[in-house]
Amino acid sequence: MTDLYQSQRAMRAMRKAAMQRGVIAVLDVGTSKVACLVLRFDGPERFRASDGVGSMAGQSAFRIIGAATTRSRGVRFGEVDAMPETERAIRTAVQGAQKMAQVRVDHVIATLSGGDPRSYGLAGQIEVEGGPVSEQDVARCLAACEVPDIGAAREVLHAHPVNFALDHRSGMADPRGHMGHTLACDMHLLTVDSHAIANLIYCLKRCDLELAGIASSSYVSGAASLVEDEQELGAACVDLGGGATGLSIFIKKHMIYADSVRLGGDNITSDISKGLQVSLATAERLKTLHGGVVATSMDDREMIALGGETGDWDRDQRRVSRAELIGIMRPRVEEIFEDVRSRLDAAGFEYLPSQQIVLTGGSSQIPGLDHLAPRILGQQVRIGRPLRVSGLPEKATGAAFASAVGLCLFAAHPQDEWWDFEIPADRYPSRSLRRAVKWFKDNW
Repeated sequence: MTDLYQSQRAMRAMRKAAMQRGVIAVLDVGTSKVACLVLRFDGPERFRASDGVGSMAGQSAFRIIGAATTRSRGVRFGEVDAMPETERAIRTAVQGAQKMAQVRVDHVIATLSGGDPRSYGLAGQIEVEGGPVSEQDVARCLAACEVPDIGAAREVLHAHPVNFALDHRSGMADPRGHMGHTLACDMHLLTVDSHAIANLIYCLKRCDLELAGIASSSYVSGAASLVEDEQELGAACVDLGGGATGLSIFIKKHMIYADSVRLGGDNITSDISKGLQVSLATAERLKTLHGGVVATSMDDREMIALGGETGDWDRDQRRVSRAELIGIMRPRVEEIFEDVRSRLDAAGFEYLPSQQIVLTGGSSQIPGLDHLAPRILGQQVRIGRPLRVSGLPEKATGAAFASAVGLCLFAAHPQDEWWDFEIPADRYPSRSLRRAVKWFKDNW
């Protein structure tokens, strides 16, 4: 745990140094695409004081000066699978963004969408030694949280304090400066497979890039796609990606749960390819141009030319009805939503004051999703686009760029985490088991 604490602190220092120099890149390494955005920080507002421990900010003092995207190769289920191919894709995206920005970038902040994320709810309590609550008191309180035995090959990706209580006052964002005797906190811990992180770091090193931060794709997608009220009252963000579907739950402007389903848009493309016996490229084109999940009587009569380049004239001239295409796509979309629903139920989502669900990610653009999703997930479902960042290039304003845009917000204004506080070496969190995801039901 000590090594992890130090490495995360080192990345925070690297991010700060890069921001002081004025330029940093964010890199969304997904299964279907790799996107890179170059941010320039300028003006006296560069470091705005946060309003509370880790509250979320909107547009900070940065401008996007470079953007590039390329087809992802060598990534499966949001994890690096083939190192050389992923390296080439990252180099292509970073070089394209650098060329547009006309500046060289050495430091990147990256997303991780795979790695089998697991959420834990922790609680800690200390006695305040006279006077107002200090930074050291907050650090001691976080250190008092009982960290579960997360397993040998797991690493902590996020450790957010999500709620403070001072004596009988709960729901405090930042207790520093307040008077009281007993300080308690709730912390959300997100762990991932350490090999998934190690592979991504190694891949970036091979591209001559320094990692200045890493964030869960589910977390940054929610930060970008949920409006203020949704983050405050409780909402889930479902990021329908290519290889995996990310899921995050927010309340009081903090993420309190994250998970992922190892199914996504690529599985739908694969089903079309097998069902209609066409290439994956043709299946992707059919999904994008003609796909849907809700059939009408018109769709039986609407015929789609499959096309193809096999050289067999009869095979290349085949036509299918749109209803047939929808019949292939719908079962897979239903399966993804049912998996998401079961994870929401396990997290105690029904106990939140609001049960808003926001769909984002590239696959959320399939027509008819807004009609199908409420039947499986619940009535309050909407399709979300990334918010809070102005001046985005036109191609980066769609739902497919939710995690890239959220990463910009994370780079500019990260929520306070456990390693942002000076925790005494002899006070590293104890490792007794205390796994809970529904603790917020009791506290809020």
